[in-house]
Amino acid sequence: MKPDRINRPEARHLADEEFRRFAELTASLSSEDWAKPTDCTAWDVRKMALHVLGSADAQASVREFAHQLRIGVPLNKQIDSHHWVDGMNELQIRERDHLSNTELVNQLGAVGPKAVKGRWGTPPPIRHLPIPFGAPLGWKPLKYLLDVGFTRDIWCHRIDICCATGRPIDLTADHDGRLVADIVAEWADLHGQPFDLMLEGPAGGKFAQGVKGERVEVDAIDFIRTLAGRLPGAGILSHPLPL
Repeated sequence: MKPDRINRPEARHLADEEFRRFAELTASLSSEDWAKPTDCTAWDVRKMALHVLGSADAQASVREFAHQLRIGVPLNKQIDSHHWVDGMNELQIRERDHLSNTELVNQLGAVGPKAVKGRWGTPPPIRHLPIPFGAPLGWKPLKYLLDVGFTRDIWCHRIDICCATGRPIDLTADHDGRLVADIVAEWADLHGQPFDLMLEGPAGGKFAQGVKGERVEVDAIDFIRTLAGRLPGAGILSHPLPL
């Protein structure tokens, strides 16, 4: 069966906790870790953390978000990208690259509560504005990004950094397991095909849709990395879900 989706009060708790875990991870990095390459091939660990900080700054401030949108989107031509968010990501990194690693860690530790407050303070009419996400998501209301999208992005980058640095990922069923289950539910609705999915590890679980579907047994984090394009996928796992 498919799990219940994350509701808004639960989403806020998960957002707060994910910011805390990401900041805690970056505070533990060695000087050598910051330059290690990640699965996002254009970014090393430091650039990934700079992106997370820049995104959080935009979540915390409407003015900062408008600035990143106005200056960042035109950068798409310069970096040869065709998705509107890529230019914003590039701007986030460029404008924060002057920070020392210590300053970066300190700002990541402070920005989480401000970002969550900003997201949950977004007026209802704005929350329902349609935003283009590209295939396979299409157009979604802004609340999709505010409630779960930003949290998934930070979470996936925490996984990226742990993989890049060889550190164990701090995983719990009540946090990471809920994020995984919510992603499974959305992914299942998007492709609509039957499956029998066994995800292993602390964030895993058993999930199914329809009858006589493909049976897959895989580590929960490898499943997420596959959907996000970090690992190759075949069969039912060839259906992506951008994170």
